[in-house]
Amino acid sequence: MEGHHTATLADTWLTATMAIAVLPIVSVLILTATKIGRTIVGVAPPKRKGPPVAEGAPLLGVLPAILTRSLQDVICDQHSKLGSVFTLSSLGVKVTFLVGPEVSAHFFHAAESDISVGDVYKVTVPIFGKGVGYDVDHDTRNEQHRFFADTLRPAKLRSHASLMVREVEEYFARWGQSGTVDLKQEVENVLLLIASRCLLGKEVRDHMHDEVSSLLRELIGGLHLVSLFFPYLPTPAHRRRDRARARLEEIFSGIARLRRSSSSAGRGAGDDDHDMLQGLLDSRYRDGRGTTEAEVTGLLVALLFAGHHTSATVTTWTAARLLRHAEWLHAATEEQRRLLQRNDQNEATAVIDYDVLLRMDVLHRCVKEALRLHPVTPMILRRARRPFTVRAQDGAEYEVPEGRMLASPLVVNNLLQGIYREPDVFDPDRFAAGREEDRVGGDLAYTSFGAGKHACMGEGYAYLQIKVILSHLLRNFELQLVSPFPETENMISMRPKGEVMVSYRRRPLLQPAVVH
Repeated sequence: MEGHHTATLADTWLTATMAIAVLPIVSVLILTATKIGRTIVGVAPPKRKGPPVAEGAPLLGVLPAILTRSLQDVICDQHSKLGSVFTLSSLGVKVTFLVGPEVSAHFFHAAESDISVGDVYKVTVPIFGKGVGYDVDHDTRNEQHRFFADTLRPAKLRSHASLMVREVEEYFARWGQSGTVDLKQEVENVLLLIASRCLLGKEVRDHMHDEVSSLLRELIGGLHLVSLFFPYLPTPAHRRRDRARARLEEIFSGIARLRRSSSSAGRGAGDDDHDMLQGLLDSRYRDGRGTTEAEVTGLLVALLFAGHHTSATVTTWTAARLLRHAEWLHAATEEQRRLLQRNDQNEATAVIDYDVLLRMDVLHRCVKEALRLHPVTPMILRRARRPFTVRAQDGAEYEVPEGRMLASPLVVNNLLQGIYREPDVFDPDRFAAGREEDRVGGDLAYTSFGAGKHACMGEGYAYLQIKVILSHLLRNFELQLVSPFPETENMISMRPKGEVMVSYRRRPLLQPAVVH
């Protein structure tokens, strides 16, 4: 079925903004055989108990502990006390946590009819709009995922790479010979420029970038904790969100009409229109129907939410980690020198293109390790549509009831000592060939980009734009972190808290050629 190997962009967005169950094949066979045996002898199988519930205050449950400490600390404590499967309860709401790859297969691989993503993310409808994402049936949503997959395939990313490089070069050319900047804000700015060029098109980039950027900030600013429970409550933030969403649809619909008008007049989209807006305009459902202007707007907004916030967070954390660890800053910088100096005369002949970016292995591992230590979401959420049995690491079996909210906590999974050696240490070599701790731990050991049926289809795009920014900074500037290493903003956004102040000085490093 279409969409089984693609991510839901809404899943990426919501899990990036808010504070797993397995029954292995062998267990299935054993349990099935046991059930058959009991049926033959006329003995009913015993009813399994539910997952252990963490102790807490009456009615409030674990809420006081979360407020006085942190959600991550509470999850870690209960994991230590209760094992890999347990339930947290507060105000009548129960969430069952499944920690580690051994109990994750059903959570990540089950069909939507068993473990639902859509039931959790209805909250995205006022953001993305009607007719897309979780406002449509499962089959239509899968077709829309196919549209995303088509616009994010490697052949498309190749054309985006040079556009990204151009935007990054032009942006950082504005920096002086030396100075001090808030790197978090600078990264957000340049990523919006990349989004304008690669996602939204030259019309937005050349004429409406400032307005669209402002509208997107209003849209993001409309997300608060109350939004998760009451997304249509008429708060001032929600009213601003709705006005921004309506104006974005007006802008994108106007561009779509102009492009379609040009196409019908025989002028075509033009060689420069490799953006995702054009890809979505050209998309067709299986019945031959084209995308509507409202659908294109909603899908673009979903792409922006999935990509901008998360990429800005990961880029900033990676830069902060590199500037905190001199040995890795040196290794990443030396890799840039090696990639540029490829001929016998030691001249910089490399072109910074898609292939060169793929060869930046050290930088890639640094980004991956920063994402392990600083995931863009504390947890991934699902809901059980059917009851299921999960076997914990200690061998105990628990029955998870229908309707139960489920959580795979990245803030704990990414630090499991049984998978990662010295998990609190920034060590990109843990992902190097010959060690590969994430693979040794199985395909569900590293789930920062999701896994299974909803693995993030934008992973390649995210790494591409992050590496374009960081590689340019490494080649062109000597950087120093002058503010303290940032704390995490909170367990909702996971962004670096406050300003990330960095001093820079231009370095006399020979520049590579760029294909325009």
